[in-house]
Amino acid sequence: MEIEQELKKALVELRKEEQRKFNQTLDLIVNLQKFDVKKEAVNIFIQVPNQIKKKKICAFLTSKHKNIDTITEEDFRVYSNKKELKKLEKNYDFFIAQAVLMPKIATVFGRVLGPSGKMPSPQLGIVPTADDKLLDELKEKIDHSVRIRSKEASIKLGVGKQSMKDEELLENIMSIYNALLKALPKGLDNIKNIEIKFTMTKPKKISLK
Repeated sequence: MEIEQELKKALVELRKEEQRKFNQTLDLIVNLQKFDVKKEAVNIFIQVPNQIKKKKICAFLTSKHKNIDTITEEDFRVYSNKKELKKLEKNYDFFIAQAVLMPKIATVFGRVLGPSGKMPSPQLGIVPTADDKLLDELKEKIDHSVRIRSKEASIKLGVGKQSMKDEELLENIMSIYNALLKALPKGLDNIKNIEIKFTMTKPKKISLK
Protein backbone atom coordinates (compact mmCIF):
# COMPACT_ATOMS: atom_id res chain seq x y z
CA MET A 1 0.00 0.00 0.00
CA GLU A 2 1.44 3.35 -1.08
CA ILE A 3 0.74 5.18 2.17
CA GLU A 4 2.68 2.50 4.12
CA GLN A 5 5.72 2.97 1.87
CA GLU A 6 5.55 6.73 2.43
CA LEU A 7 5.30 6.20 6.19
CA LYS A 8 8.28 3.80 6.17
CA LYS A 9 10.42 6.39 4.34
CA ALA A 10 9.32 9.15 6.73
CA LEU A 11 10.20 7.01 9.79
CA VAL A 12 13.69 6.32 8.42
CA GLU A 13 14.18 10.07 7.94
CA LEU A 14 12.89 10.89 11.42
CA ARG A 15 15.28 8.40 13.02
CA LYS A 16 18.24 10.19 11.40
CA GLU A 17 17.48 13.32 13.45
CA GLU A 18 19.45 14.24 16.57
CA GLN A 19 18.99 11.67 19.36
CA ARG A 20 17.40 12.93 22.58
CA LYS A 21 17.94 11.76 26.14
CA PHE A 22 14.39 10.47 26.50
CA ASN A 23 12.14 8.02 24.71
CA GLN A 24 10.26 10.31 22.32
CA THR A 25 6.64 9.77 21.37
CA LEU A 26 5.72 9.32 17.73
CA ASP A 27 2.80 11.63 16.94
CA LEU A 28 0.34 11.15 14.11
CA ILE A 29 -1.27 14.36 12.82
CA VAL A 30 -4.31 14.04 10.56
CA ASN A 31 -5.29 17.31 8.90
CA LEU A 32 -8.97 17.36 7.92
CA GLN A 33 -10.87 19.14 5.16
CA LYS A 34 -14.54 19.56 4.15
CA PHE A 35 -15.30 18.71 7.76
CA ASP A 36 -17.53 20.63 10.17
CA VAL A 37 -16.10 19.95 13.63
CA LYS A 38 -19.31 21.04 15.39
CA LYS A 39 -21.75 19.02 13.28
CA GLU A 40 -19.64 15.98 12.37
CA ALA A 41 -17.55 15.44 15.50
CA VAL A 42 -15.71 12.12 15.73
CA ASN A 43 -15.40 10.51 19.16
CA ILE A 44 -14.11 6.94 18.94
CA PHE A 45 -11.84 4.45 20.69
CA ILE A 46 -9.51 2.48 18.44
CA GLN A 47 -7.76 -0.76 19.38
CA VAL A 48 -4.11 -0.80 18.30
CA PRO A 49 -2.04 -4.00 17.95
CA ASN A 50 0.95 -2.70 19.92
CA GLN A 51 0.69 -1.11 23.36
CA ILE A 52 1.79 2.52 23.29
CA LYS A 53 2.14 2.90 27.06
CA LYS A 54 0.80 1.34 30.23
CA LYS A 55 -2.12 3.53 31.21
CA LYS A 56 -2.72 4.55 34.80
CA ILE A 57 -6.32 3.53 35.47
CA CYS A 58 -8.66 4.48 38.30
CA ALA A 59 -12.03 2.79 38.91
CA PHE A 60 -15.23 4.02 40.55
CA LEU A 61 -16.60 0.82 42.12
CA THR A 62 -19.02 -0.17 44.88
CA SER A 63 -16.17 -1.89 46.79
CA LYS A 64 -12.36 -1.75 46.84
CA HIS A 65 -10.58 -3.91 44.30
CA LYS A 66 -7.15 -5.49 44.78
CA ASN A 67 -5.84 -5.08 41.21
CA ILE A 68 -6.93 -1.52 40.46
CA ASP A 69 -6.89 1.86 42.19
CA THR A 70 -10.44 2.26 43.45
CA ILE A 71 -12.65 5.12 44.57
CA THR A 72 -15.81 3.94 46.33
CA GLU A 73 -18.94 5.97 46.97
CA GLU A 74 -17.80 6.70 50.53
CA ASP A 75 -14.71 8.44 49.11
CA PHE A 76 -16.76 10.75 46.87
CA ARG A 77 -17.10 13.44 49.56
CA VAL A 78 -13.32 14.10 49.42
CA TYR A 79 -13.79 15.30 45.84
CA SER A 80 -16.25 18.07 46.58
CA ASN A 81 -12.99 20.04 46.77
CA LYS A 82 -12.04 21.14 43.23
CA LYS A 83 -8.31 21.01 44.06
CA GLU A 84 -8.60 17.31 44.93
CA LEU A 85 -10.61 16.74 41.76
CA LYS A 86 -7.94 18.38 39.60
CA LYS A 87 -5.22 16.35 41.32
CA LEU A 88 -7.15 13.15 40.66
CA GLU A 89 -7.66 14.01 36.99
CA LYS A 90 -3.91 14.68 36.56
CA ASN A 91 -2.87 11.45 38.31
CA TYR A 92 -4.71 9.07 35.99
CA ASP A 93 -4.87 8.50 32.24
CA PHE A 94 -8.20 6.71 32.26
CA PHE A 95 -11.27 6.27 34.46
CA ILE A 96 -13.69 3.36 34.50
CA ALA A 97 -16.90 2.91 36.48
CA GLN A 98 -19.58 0.53 37.61
CA ALA A 99 -22.80 1.47 35.81
CA VAL A 100 -24.85 1.82 39.02
CA LEU A 101 -22.59 4.68 40.20
CA MET A 102 -22.66 6.72 36.98
CA PRO A 103 -25.34 9.28 37.98
CA LYS A 104 -23.38 10.22 41.14
CA ILE A 105 -20.06 10.18 39.27
CA ALA A 106 -21.49 12.63 36.73
CA THR A 107 -22.59 14.95 39.55
CA VAL A 108 -19.37 14.82 41.61
CA PHE A 109 -16.65 14.36 38.98
CA GLY A 110 -18.24 15.53 35.72
CA ARG A 111 -17.18 19.19 36.01
CA VAL A 112 -13.49 18.21 35.78
CA LEU A 113 -13.42 14.81 34.06
CA GLY A 114 -15.93 15.95 31.40
CA PRO A 115 -13.92 18.80 29.87
CA SER A 116 -10.70 16.74 29.98
CA GLY A 117 -12.36 13.85 28.12
CA LYS A 118 -11.77 11.41 30.97
CA MET A 119 -15.33 10.66 32.09
CA PRO A 120 -16.00 6.89 32.05
CA SER A 121 -17.45 6.13 28.64
CA PRO A 122 -20.09 3.60 27.58
CA GLN A 123 -17.83 2.84 24.57
CA LEU A 124 -14.94 1.73 26.78
CA GLY A 125 -15.07 2.10 30.51
CA ILE A 126 -18.44 1.26 32.07
CA VAL A 127 -18.95 -2.20 33.56
CA PRO A 128 -22.09 -3.83 35.01
CA THR A 129 -20.21 -5.48 37.91
CA ALA A 130 -16.77 -5.34 39.55
CA ASP A 131 -16.00 -8.85 38.33
CA ASP A 132 -12.23 -9.64 38.31
CA LYS A 133 -12.21 -11.18 34.83
CA LEU A 134 -14.26 -8.33 33.38
CA LEU A 135 -11.97 -5.68 34.89
CA ASP A 136 -8.78 -7.46 33.76
CA GLU A 137 -10.12 -7.72 30.21
CA LEU A 138 -11.13 -4.06 30.27
CA LYS A 139 -7.68 -2.98 31.52
CA GLU A 140 -6.05 -4.94 28.69
CA LYS A 141 -8.37 -3.28 26.14
CA ILE A 142 -7.68 0.19 27.55
CA ASP A 143 -3.91 -0.39 27.40
CA HIS A 144 -4.28 -1.17 23.67
CA SER A 145 -6.60 1.70 22.84
CA VAL A 146 -6.38 5.28 21.66
CA ARG A 147 -9.18 7.81 21.70
CA ILE A 148 -9.89 10.24 18.90
CA ARG A 149 -12.00 13.29 19.64
CA SER A 150 -12.10 15.81 16.80
CA LYS A 151 -12.22 19.22 18.47
CA GLU A 152 -10.57 21.03 15.58
CA ALA A 153 -9.68 20.43 11.94
CA SER A 154 -6.46 18.68 12.93
CA ILE A 155 -6.28 15.48 14.97
CA LYS A 156 -3.03 14.80 16.82
CA LEU A 157 -2.31 11.71 18.90
CA GLY A 158 0.60 9.63 20.13
CA VAL A 159 0.88 6.29 18.29
CA GLY A 160 3.99 4.81 19.88
CA LYS A 161 7.46 5.36 21.30
CA GLN A 162 10.82 5.80 19.57
CA SER A 163 12.04 2.57 21.22
CA MET A 164 9.38 0.53 19.35
CA LYS A 165 10.19 -1.21 16.07
CA ASP A 166 9.22 0.53 12.83
CA GLU A 167 6.83 -2.36 12.00
CA GLU A 168 5.01 -1.89 15.32
CA LEU A 169 4.69 1.85 14.79
CA LEU A 170 3.42 1.31 11.24
CA GLU A 171 0.86 -1.27 12.41
CA ASN A 172 -0.48 1.21 14.98
CA ILE A 173 -0.63 4.07 12.47
CA MET A 174 -2.45 1.97 9.88
CA SER A 175 -4.97 0.66 12.47
CA ILE A 176 -5.77 4.24 13.47
CA TYR A 177 -5.83 5.55 9.90
CA ASN A 178 -8.18 2.79 8.66
CA ALA A 179 -10.54 3.21 11.64
CA LEU A 180 -10.59 6.97 11.09
CA LEU A 181 -11.43 6.53 7.40
CA LYS A 182 -14.52 4.54 8.45
CA ALA A 183 -15.52 7.07 11.13
CA LEU A 184 -15.24 10.22 8.98
CA PRO A 185 -18.47 11.08 7.11
CA LYS A 186 -16.74 11.47 3.73
CA GLY A 187 -13.89 9.01 4.37
CA LEU A 188 -10.71 9.82 2.44
CA ASP A 189 -12.26 13.05 1.10
CA ASN A 190 -12.18 14.41 4.66
CA ILE A 191 -8.41 13.92 4.95
CA LYS A 192 -6.22 16.69 3.53
CA ASN A 193 -2.94 15.02 4.49
CA ILE A 194 -1.22 13.24 7.35
CA GLU A 195 2.06 13.96 9.10
CA ILE A 196 4.24 12.09 11.57
CA LYS A 197 6.83 13.45 13.98
CA PHE A 198 8.77 12.55 17.09
CA THR A 199 8.32 14.83 20.11
CA MET A 200 11.30 17.06 19.23
CA THR A 201 11.34 16.84 15.43
CA LYS A 202 9.59 18.72 12.68
CA PRO A 203 6.69 16.84 11.03
CA LYS A 204 7.14 14.78 7.85
CA LYS A 205 4.20 15.14 5.49
CA ILE A 206 2.75 11.98 3.95
CA SER A 207 1.15 12.28 0.54
CA LEU A 208 -2.15 10.41 0.13
CA LYS A 209 -2.26 10.77 -3.66
